Amino acid sequence: MSHFDPRERIAIFIDGANLYQTTRALGFDIDYRRLLKKFTGESFLLRASYYTALAEDQEFNSIRPLVDWLDYNGYTVVTKPMKEFTDAQGQRRRIRSRLDVEMTIDALCLSESVDHVVLFTGDGDFQPLVAELQRRAKKVTVVSSLRTQPSMMSDALRRQADQFIDLADLEDLIGRDPSERPQRDRRAEFDDEDDDDDF
Repeated sequence: MSHFDPRERIAIFIDGANLYQTTRALGFDIDYRRLLKKFTGESFLLRASYYTALAEDQEFNSIRPLVDWLDYNGYTVVTKPMKEFTDAQGQRRRIRSRLDVEMTIDALCLSESVDHVVLFTGDGDFQPLVAELQRRAKKVTVVSSLRTQPSMMSDALRRQADQFIDLADLEDLIGRDPSERPQRDRRAEFDDEDDDDDF
């Protein structure tokens, strides 16, 4: 099923933590090679950008192999170190550094060169970005899901978008074969984060 005009120049912006939480709730992993192939096959893909926070102080960072693979295989990767603080009880706590501002600025800067922006996120904080892109005469597609409990999709963001694609409908096209899943679980990387996304 095609969602894009092959004449369109498109750019993809992926909210890594939000996408991970959504696919985990849906029970499948993204095959990022297949994702890139789907979009290059349907339109002129100008850029695919992936945004995520990294825990720099860990000896092994479970998301680092994915970030390195994306960086070498056609994605622009934007990272930010996770923040850590000590609470009143002396407990160290790590919270995710949000990349909303970086993603928004990059989308607005690239908007002059594209016809269609695809946002992989359900975070309602991006609704003003969608409205501004539309004001600049750009089409905006949001990819997230309504089929998780609770829903990972902000109603305001969905209403604002020109097109909404439920991630569950893309599983056969961009999902990873379960037999190819890595042994190491990325869950610990994201479960330590304070996710304050507005769904």
